[in-house]
Amino acid sequence: MYFAFSKTSPMKYTTKVTIHLPVKEVIEKLDNPENMKHWQKGLIDYEILSGTPGKEGTKMLLNYQMGKRKMTLTETILKNNFPSEFHATYDTKGVHNIQKNFFNEIDSQTTEWVSESEFQFASFGMKLMGWLMPGAFKKQSQKYLIDFKNFAEKGISVLESNK
Repeated sequence: MYFAFSKTSPMKYTTKVTIHLPVKEVIEKLDNPENMKHWQKGLIDYEILSGTPGKEGTKMLLNYQMGKRKMTLTETILKNNFPSEFHATYDTKGVHNIQKNFFNEIDSQTTEWVSESEFQFASFGMKLMGWLMPGAFKKQSQKYLIDFKNFAEKGISVLESNK
């Protein structure tokens, strides 16, 4: 893991999780948009803006409620080569996030999900936040991976913690 920041350089880091399921089962759960609410805490809803779900070039709007703050992201699929990799961008005001996800079969019952994140900040406020709190970004990314693992392996939904 490393963090890089300057006026022009993006912030980059890698997170990963080991999931005790076959890669085929991991991808089936991950590739179903109805499952996102079970591992992306705060997700209110999603809407396909253009394209065919799961296909390269498809754009999807994701709406989140994070405490009192609402956030809307636009996902654009760059590459879908399941079961081995999935790449997308996520855009919101002042932030462009590039996610490269790789799924490695450790053995017939174990999958490693490696996620490479790159954040590019457009606004001064977001650049400052990225510079002052880079660990918060990585912590949130790792939390999504762990929440997915718990959902995929044990059926534990983050919706349960909202009650």
